[in-house]
Amino acid sequence: MLTSIKTNKLQFESQKIGMMYFRVAIVLFGAQLLMGLIAAIQFMYPGFLFELFDFSVARMVHINALVVWMLYAMIGSVYYMIPDETGREVVAPGLAKLAFWVLTAAVAVVVLVYIFIQVGPGKESTIWLINEGREYLEAPRWADIGIVVVVLVFYFNVFATYLKGEKTGIMTVMVANLFALAGLYLCGMFFTDNISIDQYWWWWVIHLWVEATWEVFVGTLAAYALIKILGAKREIVEMWLWIEVLMLFGSGILGLGHHYFWIGTPEYWWEIGALFSALEPVPLVAMFVHVLYDWGKEQGEVQAEGGAHAVNNTPAMAWVATNAFGNFLGAGIWGFFHTLPQVNIYTHGTQFTSAHGHLAFFGAYATILIGMMYLGIQGAYGIKKMYMTKLSKWAIFMIVFGLLGMTVALTIAGYEQVLVERAELGGTWEAYFTAQNLPWYIQAQGWRLAMGVVTFIGFVLLVADLLTIGPKEAAEEQGVATTGQAAAA
Repeated sequence: MLTSIKTNKLQFESQKIGMMYFRVAIVLFGAQLLMGLIAAIQFMYPGFLFELFDFSVARMVHINALVVWMLYAMIGSVYYMIPDETGREVVAPGLAKLAFWVLTAAVAVVVLVYIFIQVGPGKESTIWLINEGREYLEAPRWADIGIVVVVLVFYFNVFATYLKGEKTGIMTVMVANLFALAGLYLCGMFFTDNISIDQYWWWWVIHLWVEATWEVFVGTLAAYALIKILGAKREIVEMWLWIEVLMLFGSGILGLGHHYFWIGTPEYWWEIGALFSALEPVPLVAMFVHVLYDWGKEQGEVQAEGGAHAVNNTPAMAWVATNAFGNFLGAGIWGFFHTLPQVNIYTHGTQFTSAHGHLAFFGAYATILIGMMYLGIQGAYGIKKMYMTKLSKWAIFMIVFGLLGMTVALTIAGYEQVLVERAELGGTWEAYFTAQNLPWYIQAQGWRLAMGVVTFIGFVLLVADLLTIGPKEAAEEQGVATTGQAAAA
């Protein structure tokens, strides 16, 4: 039965390219989690892989793999949704494939340099060939330039296709947002001698890139997914999408002010930044709740008349639902925990930041991108309705449970640091090392490691499900159709 199923029923070349990006994204996702586990072990046992693979390198690869796999999945998601939203093929599929292979080769080289060379001398050549040395933006200069070129090729493809095809609200927001996404990355391409000014522009990439453009990007994917999965009304999701654009670009820019407390900018940024940064996830949650409310009413009427259940991809729907509330918890609640300046003076640089970062990136971005992968598999195998398997259920449970466990553990570690290192001992180096050796902190880091293992097991189950759910569901659907035809005959 399985051998008779076509493994790729996608009609558009751009959707096939999207699946190529998804495959690399899931590999980099695994690399990110593996590096996170190594770093977590080194946090507990500093001698682990000492002078072979240092903590600073494991952390660097962990964070950069996170950003890069999400960018791969984002590009893949756009290429997948373009034909549905514009009604036509992407204008230059050959150029898109070339950009994919160039980016993948560049990423492979950069990762190998990170792992085997790691650091270089304090010369200009190190910045160009090994590491730029700016936290979260460690890619060598040649790779930085390469990323810009690849993104420009991607944007040309999307924009040109949009101009020639249908102009839905979702694609209009996507095209405008991609322009901002590409532009903001350039803020990290130059250096200034003044550390406050340099940090100012650095934060524009690190946080505004994420808090504005990535959040709007997620909104467009959520809107598209809800239409595909539930048949949500386009006017509802697009209405909330425009509200999100207004609020997120405003709250993203103003919300960035909660970082300015530390770089010498005027004090009025403290309150402005703290207030607006908490508003970012609201439109996404409102969109999801509004769509689900309307859909629930319609389903009640349909099922009362004997109609079928409308969800046509339950694994994707589960991840989209996780995204709505994971975004609110990770980016909203845990972000607001430590952004008020009166609190941030104690929490800045503690494990509170790490707790927020883990849950925000997972809840706001990873979840929706995994959902898009399930939509891609559904399209690739031509499945009309795809249901959760045991692997699907265990994967989402283990990953969500592991991430929440890590978040709680890191929050406890941060709480201990705030009480002892900052409030009691005054934030000195002696206070830092004292806090690192107290029972709460050590136990919390132990639980962080344990929950990291749980998350990695969930990832393995997720990969197994992504590899098997397509042929399995297609075979079952084909078997049901064959049985129905035989009965009718």
